[in-house]
Amino acid sequence: MKIALDAMGGDFAPKEIVLGAVVACREFGAEVILVGIENEIKKELNGQSLSGLKLEICHAAETIAMDEHPANAVKRKKDSSLMVANRLVKEGKANAVISLGNTGAAMAASLLTLGRIPGIKRPAIASLMPTKTGISIILDAGANADCEPDNLLEFALMGSAYAEQVLGLSNPKIGLLSIGEEETKGNKLTVEAHQLLKGSGKLNFIGNIEGRDIHRGVCDVIVCDGFVGNIVLKMSEGLASVMLSWVKEAITDNILSMTGGFLIKGSLKKILRRMDPAEYGGMPLLGLNGISMIGHGSSKAKAVKNAIKAATKAVNQDIVGKIGQAVAKIE
Repeated sequence: MKIALDAMGGDFAPKEIVLGAVVACREFGAEVILVGIENEIKKELNGQSLSGLKLEICHAAETIAMDEHPANAVKRKKDSSLMVANRLVKEGKANAVISLGNTGAAMAASLLTLGRIPGIKRPAIASLMPTKTGISIILDAGANADCEPDNLLEFALMGSAYAEQVLGLSNPKIGLLSIGEEETKGNKLTVEAHQLLKGSGKLNFIGNIEGRDIHRGVCDVIVCDGFVGNIVLKMSEGLASVMLSWVKEAITDNILSMTGGFLIKGSLKKILRRMDPAEYGGMPLLGLNGISMIGHGSSKAKAVKNAIKAATKAVNQDIVGKIGQAVAKIE
């Protein structure tokens, strides 16, 4: 299995991207193709112990910047690291593609190159959310700002397949994010989507959930449109960051609190790991006819390594095939 990694995408590329690939190869034997400007990649590999590691370099002459218009950049820069990495998957030379760069461009490049699974109208970003009981998935987390009710049904099917096959959750519970638990609550989209989900017969649909339920872990898959999902994701990340700063301020306030902080240092580290986005790596673009993972532009080596691990697992579990089977059941 080979993972095509866009080495030029992200705020800390190529240094942190290359380092993350090296760590992944060392820790769990990943096979990675680093796609990008060859001289810059080799410069970052200098000084690394590469003996026995399955690392390749595929040269790509162009890069897509974080602030470039996604569609225009993808059409104009055919030899960008992002497009070349996606073509490697399309041509069967790699099994998955990962980019930590321009999210819009990553979505456009994968959709244009890999295409959709038959029966899927809208691919969706699935993001992992830490909860009281473990983790859950929220989708769509930003790929589709405007949706129709049948799109949300597709998201539920794809999320359920991913939760079961990749996260190992048996008969995952599906919740529809709305402003009330009653099936009549919400806007036109959620009310109509509720009826589709309720009548599908192929999902473990528990009904509507509210925003306060997300981190309580009442369901395994949270379904919403991309506009709402992206706001929820960014708000959760922002709140987590602020809460961590509050904790740090509290335990360094005086000698007594510093002593208490030292005594619970181990427990605090566990909490920090659960709240750290880098622990989950990348977010899969579900619904594509191939494995494509995207990640935060601020990702460093740890997040890159975990994105590679998540992509490897998705390939091993044949998540594309499983989603295709799930969608075929309702056609």
